[in-house]
Amino acid sequence: MNKLGKGQRDKLQQFIMITGASEKVALQVLKESDWHLEGAFDIFYTQPQLQAETDSNTDSNTNSRQLEELYNTYKDPDVDMILVDGISLLCNDLQLVVSWHMKAATMCEFSKEEFVEGLEPLGIDSLDKFREKIPFMRSELKDEQKFREVYNFAFDWAKEKGQKSLALDTAIGMWQLVFAEKQWPYVEHWCQFLPARHNKAISRDTWSQLLEFATAVDPSLSNYDAEGAWPYLIDEFVEYLKENGAIQKG
Repeated sequence: MNKLGKGQRDKLQQFIMITGASEKVALQVLKESDWHLEGAFDIFYTQPQLQAETDSNTDSNTNSRQLEELYNTYKDPDVDMILVDGISLLCNDLQLVVSWHMKAATMCEFSKEEFVEGLEPLGIDSLDKFREKIPFMRSELKDEQKFREVYNFAFDWAKEKGQKSLALDTAIGMWQLVFAEKQWPYVEHWCQFLPARHNKAISRDTWSQLLEFATAVDPSLSNYDAEGAWPYLIDEFVEYLKENGAIQKG
């Protein structure tokens, strides 16, 4: 567009303004008409495929504008990001799965790019559509593979920037959150055991191994192998359950 003369640029903008065509389509028909506006309009309105491309482009632009308006509803007034208050307002207990869709880099922060690129594939461009998607997003956590993806995502999402481990109190809160939708009978016992017996930051390995334990070992622990490759913290937890008579009967 920078290579066009002033008169051509003016005609291009006028054509786009009147027809809603993309710059690509507008340039195509203006060149075909030798830069005569009337001829360009004739070409445009007699070729349905050009109008179809324009409609598709308009729908995409409209969707992006609506997403931007939704983003502005929740963004912080002083920073071009959605921060704690906005996220609490936006999704409350769904913040983890919503953040997973947005591929958010940091807990309680959504950049504009994360917000738009995360919600657009879900067809969300308004608060009403967001509400309509809540049952779907909840149901995703019942899918084994998606739950695993969300669970693994949560570790990096929740830890402090520059840290390799997850603060214990943060990890406990995250475990309570992720297992709220996919019940694991020992989650509260685990969250009580850690401050009493461990009281240290949680490594990625511990985070990953707990999911393996929770999904592979049945509630009665009948298939738990004490000689297996479980980390010492899991072994200690099993002993803790036995000491407190908390193991469920099969």
